Amino acid sequence: MKNAAKFCALLLTGLLLMSCSGSYQRTDADVRYAAVGAGAQKVRLAYRDHGTGPAILLLHGFGASSYTWRHVEPALTASGYRVITLDLKGFGLSEKPFDDRYSIFDQAALVSQFIDQIGLKKVTVVGHSLGGGVALVLALEKDPAKRKRITRLVLIDSIAYAQKIPIAFSILRTPVLGEVSSRLVPLEVQTRIALKLAYYDDSKFDSRDVKQYAGPLKDKGSRNALIQTARQILPENLPELSSRYKTIKIPALIIWCDNDKVIKPKIGLRLNRDLPNSTFRLVGQCGHLPQEEQPEQTIKLIQNFLKR
Repeated sequence: MKNAAKFCALLLTGLLLMSCSGSYQRTDADVRYAAVGAGAQKVRLAYRDHGTGPAILLLHGFGASSYTWRHVEPALTASGYRVITLDLKGFGLSEKPFDDRYSIFDQAALVSQFIDQIGLKKVTVVGHSLGGGVALVLALEKDPAKRKRITRLVLIDSIAYAQKIPIAFSILRTPVLGEVSSRLVPLEVQTRIALKLAYYDDSKFDSRDVKQYAGPLKDKGSRNALIQTARQILPENLPELSSRYKTIKIPALIIWCDNDKVIKPKIGLRLNRDLPNSTFRLVGQCGHLPQEEQPEQTIKLIQNFLKR
């Protein structure tokens, strides 16, 4: 019984360890939609587009949404940039189809079409966690014209290499167990527990954040999106993909939390070695979410990078 209880505790806390990193706003006057994909695969992606100047596209992490950029977006907009925050397929206000096309390649293909659709020519792509993996795929596009649209990368605690899969993903990958595990405890309870693990300092989130973070998981199709994404978050050809990072010559800023237990700093250091024109910066006293837990420091790092 003791071991079973321990397993359940790990299951519940692990399930949302990464999915708590963003949130969901059911009403937003600024939200726009772009229909991307073709035929039965067409999906409506929600986005917000603020400011004028050089374009910056912000991509959130696993289970998150544009809410994760709530501190970063206004600061960059005020600094003279056009900032676009996009909800990836299956997350936030975007559609959540009941299909299995949730790999980083599927997401990157949709984001690439989105970039064309809203007319971005030269854009800095900022990706956190899962969004960082999508950003790397965009920077490796085979079409030279599409590759040239990306002028800079900012990778924040990003997936990049094969790594030990957290228990949350092992559970979500398991048929039946992944579905059942997400229904055991009220979402707000799961989220509060998860935030305590994802934050280095849990005094930096409140009950409003908990409600926002739990929101997306209540939507029809959200469980399927989480499960399918977890099953494909580290693709089988990741070693081949990562071997091509050395061909990414554009400037890249790599930001990492010093206490990240989801994707450890050694991943960021390896990425810094592989990207030929990259800079690595470690943010102190934060877990997996520097843009939320240490926003001022994160914003300053991004602003200084963009000014270079």
